[in-house]
Amino acid sequence: MSQAELPVDRHIETRGISKSFGGTRALSNASVSVRSGSVHALVGENGAGKSTLGKIIAGVLAPDDGELLVRGEPVSFRSPREALERGIAAIGQEPSVVPHLTVAENVLLGAEPRAFGTVRRRALRKRFEVLVASAGFDLRGDTPAGALTIAGQQEVEILRALARSAEVVIMDEPTAALSAAETAHLHEIVKSLAAQGKTILLISHFLREVLELADTVTVLRDGRVVRTGPTAGETEDSLVEAMLGQPQALTFPPKQAPRADAPVLLAVKGVQALGVAGVDLTVRAGEIVGLAGLVGAGRTELGQAIFGVRKMQAGEIELNGSPLTGGARKRLRAGVALIPESRKDDGLVPDRPIFENASLASLGGLTRLGVVTRRREQDVTRQILARCDVRARSNRSPVRELSGGNQQKVLLARMLLCEPQLVIADEPTRGVDVGAKRAIYEFLVGLAEEGLGILLISSELEEIMGLSHRVAVMRSGRIVAELAGDELNESAILTAAFGNQPRQAA
Repeated sequence: MSQAELPVDRHIETRGISKSFGGTRALSNASVSVRSGSVHALVGENGAGKSTLGKIIAGVLAPDDGELLVRGEPVSFRSPREALERGIAAIGQEPSVVPHLTVAENVLLGAEPRAFGTVRRRALRKRFEVLVASAGFDLRGDTPAGALTIAGQQEVEILRALARSAEVVIMDEPTAALSAAETAHLHEIVKSLAAQGKTILLISHFLREVLELADTVTVLRDGRVVRTGPTAGETEDSLVEAMLGQPQALTFPPKQAPRADAPVLLAVKGVQALGVAGVDLTVRAGEIVGLAGLVGAGRTELGQAIFGVRKMQAGEIELNGSPLTGGARKRLRAGVALIPESRKDDGLVPDRPIFENASLASLGGLTRLGVVTRRREQDVTRQILARCDVRARSNRSPVRELSGGNQQKVLLARMLLCEPQLVIADEPTRGVDVGAKRAIYEFLVGLAEEGLGILLISSELEEIMGLSHRVAVMRSGRIVAELAGDELNESAILTAAFGNQPRQAA
């Protein structure tokens, strides 16, 4: 088809794009057309190729084969700067701001108004004020960018793209680290940008988000495009079936109630710590207790206090009737394990091999005369990684090469090697695809059936309700409601979380 024959509304087009990393084929003959002024979503399991395709369009990666067209014209980007010159900007899950510079300086970084080689500060402030007003954002230009929340930093990145007249904005998992309120606000921003004629390429694991925002959705599986079509003709289940290649409803595994005589495994009594204002909580053997609440409610802080990485100011914690004392290492030996909220910041050592990441908390039992026995370490980790279904080219590969779902399974493997009695799982499925989510759900439910206690911290209400036998709702560092049975529903959780006539904790 000649350029003259191309539909005028076709803004971005990839034709037969392929990309490999070593022996791994990330994309194979991927062809996608993105209409101008639309929100076009890319969905698929981790490793399906959606982020790779987004990076090729943004100039971060170069394709091995195939062609990229912008408004019908073939282009070959060698850097994100070249893509930006053609009106294409990318915003990652983790914004890249310069923390010590102000918001205004970040937005206009590299495009500052200058005179005789000097930045014109007054002109910079005025240009920023015009830009922020036109976008409808509530950002102060003199605020240090590092002091903003992730949501605020994303707004800085969006303004930075608009300041450079970007017509295509690629958003890769933009809401993965946001609260419900911040997510809703970002959704309004996306709709506003599309209404202004901007083209949005949305890469997301959240299928409900895709169905709400996108006009068109492309499903990828194993580096290939499965299909592209209007979201109006899709459901969560139909997208999951296309992503996995087989029907699989977005349901949770059946949970078996703990025995009526199940003993109290964890007893938290009057615990106070930074962010925790006096909490009483119990978890019985075989029970999954969910911790719900808004961002800042104290859920993660409570989990850290129980595990011993956050200093307690008052109160006591018992495991199987015995006091838990000391720091995290001692509590780990006592039978308490933590899957941290951020696998990047607090969980994995990205450049070290997969098997070393799995054994990291169990080296004491894998040493002889103070030296790690490598053969035993590799044998033990091989078994536990297989049990957790970690899929990798080799267990010696750096853990950073794994998809998000497989990285999370490495943390599960590490936790299991410690043979815990209580597992604190903080956002265990953040940033993983639907297939990995289901595997992690089954894993946690299976552990509970084996008699372990699970304290589940999650910002996804559907996840909290689908897995938990009982839910404790936190607000301002306190448990303000405990819900179970018929009382356990989304309305009751939100009512307690926001403080509208909360139910008192039992």
